Amino acid sequence: MRVISPTPSALHVLEHVFGYSAFRGEQQAIVEHVAAGGDALVLMPTGGGKSLCYQVPALLRSGTAIVVSPLIALMHDQVSALVEAGVKAAFLNSSLDAESARAVERALYGGELDLLYVAPERLMTPRFLDQLDHLRDTGRLALFAIDEAHCVSQWGHDFRPEYLQLSILPERYPAIPRIALTATADRLTREEIAGRLNLQDARRFIASFDRPNIRYTIVEKDDPRRQLLHFIREEYPSEAGIVYCLSRRKVEETAAWLQEQGLNALPYHAGLAQDVRAAHQTRFLREDGLIMVATIAFGMGIDKPDVRFVAHLDLPRSIEGYYQETGRAGRDGLPAQAWMAWGAQDVVQQRRMIDESEASEEFKRLARNRLDVLVGLVEATTCRRQHLLAYFGEEAPPCGNCDNCLHPPQTWDATEAARKALSCVYRTGQRYGAGHLIDVLRGETTDKVLERGHERISTFGIGSELDEKRWRTVFRQLVARELVAVDHERYNALRLTDAARPLLRGEAGFHLRLERERSRGRAKRRSAAVTDIPGGIPTTLFDRLRAWRAAQAKERNVPAYVIFHDATLREIAIARPASITELAGISGIGDRKLEAYGSAILEVIAETA
Repeated sequence: MRVISPTPSALHVLEHVFGYSAFRGEQQAIVEHVAAGGDALVLMPTGGGKSLCYQVPALLRSGTAIVVSPLIALMHDQVSALVEAGVKAAFLNSSLDAESARAVERALYGGELDLLYVAPERLMTPRFLDQLDHLRDTGRLALFAIDEAHCVSQWGHDFRPEYLQLSILPERYPAIPRIALTATADRLTREEIAGRLNLQDARRFIASFDRPNIRYTIVEKDDPRRQLLHFIREEYPSEAGIVYCLSRRKVEETAAWLQEQGLNALPYHAGLAQDVRAAHQTRFLREDGLIMVATIAFGMGIDKPDVRFVAHLDLPRSIEGYYQETGRAGRDGLPAQAWMAWGAQDVVQQRRMIDESEASEEFKRLARNRLDVLVGLVEATTCRRQHLLAYFGEEAPPCGNCDNCLHPPQTWDATEAARKALSCVYRTGQRYGAGHLIDVLRGETTDKVLERGHERISTFGIGSELDEKRWRTVFRQLVARELVAVDHERYNALRLTDAARPLLRGEAGFHLRLERERSRGRAKRRSAAVTDIPGGIPTTLFDRLRAWRAAQAKERNVPAYVIFHDATLREIAIARPASITELAGISGIGDRKLEAYGSAILEVIAETA
């Protein structure tokens, strides 16, 4: 057995408690910074190991770490996993009865906890703040971790007004380090998080947004239900997945239809009774191969690592939303897929929802721009991953693993159209949005065109050969490829960028995706299952280990991945360790799990030929 040092280092805690031999990316720098008492704002993709960035410092610092978490289900899973690893962790939320809650409070007051998970509403109550004051005064308040920090952003669909109150923490507890973490935040949202949480002076850690294990696939709608069914049956016939729909009605109809096709699917949306939602979420977390059909009400904080696919039957609202939702696939690092079916009607519907909302004009302008950027992604003819990462300010080579890289689409030469569009932007003074520019190009004598005298400029009517839909595609891609920029301060006016010069001078071309003829081609070969073991080793041992894990999880009333992730079982199946010492070298097996499960795992291995 490995022995934990009385004064452990960060690496020692990582190995002996969590079972990993090395940190990934920025993890070690974040851990050491926070453990030393520094504040941090952390952006790290889903599945990148954000939790370790505050869990390890919590075990290195004296006292109890307070983790602010927005969802009960997430708290339960995080605490279950920590307890399995031998950490003294608990949660305080509305799922506890009065006596259980008092027991947790006594443990907190007595300094018996390493980590305590609470909702922001609970943390800000006078009773709880008094308890925190006691911990501070006795030197037993280790740190504050604010998970899902994007909930503080009033621009996001996950906005939680209670998060705004967390700004008082540095005023009341100035000596206690704080770490705010999120998986999704563009530059504007990062600044908003820092400002609203008083973290302007915190050190920022921005990991790569790339999720190389996720394959991005986007198809044009052509009987989308059948397309979805074909995708699931061909790629992931018995794996867990999430299907997102825009409306509650569509969620229920899609879930019922998938059930009729013999798939294990459940609906989830905010209109369902709370006990039904809770029951469906619990089943999804604890059962293998279940498909959740949901609105965006489902997903934030879902910790299930073996979701093999996330599908969208409707266009999401923004790149941030798309990235966050697709990021729930493949948290274990094994191959997964983000699949979407979209159509022009999706864009029309989204625009109508924005226009008819009661939001401010500023919010509507930002929402329209974010939708346009997302449409630019789905219409792209080049690498999807490059487009996605570029939005977050990250450059990357073509991934070779998205649909556009694997099956380059047919394109049409839009060079002349793009030049006309850029010229029209310039001739109208770079003061107008796409709608007006399209009217000028098509020679439409609207009131606005006549009022500004734009029927007399050289670009009036030079684009009549293209319809409005094709012109909107041209402008969206000019924005997506950063040849024109959107001026939010001037009502989404378009202005030229330096990148437009080569195209205007005739030194560059511009090609756009050609819409495919609707056809029902032959099914493509199903991709290799993530559970396949390389090198010709049979999957029997892996299957036996999963069955053993399922029995253990049922006995302990926790999700199976709390016991071990698939990636750990896969590594065991490949290595076939013959002793406790060899088993200790498997990633994901800390001292507590080695002691609790080591002998049983070796027995399963020995019994499997």
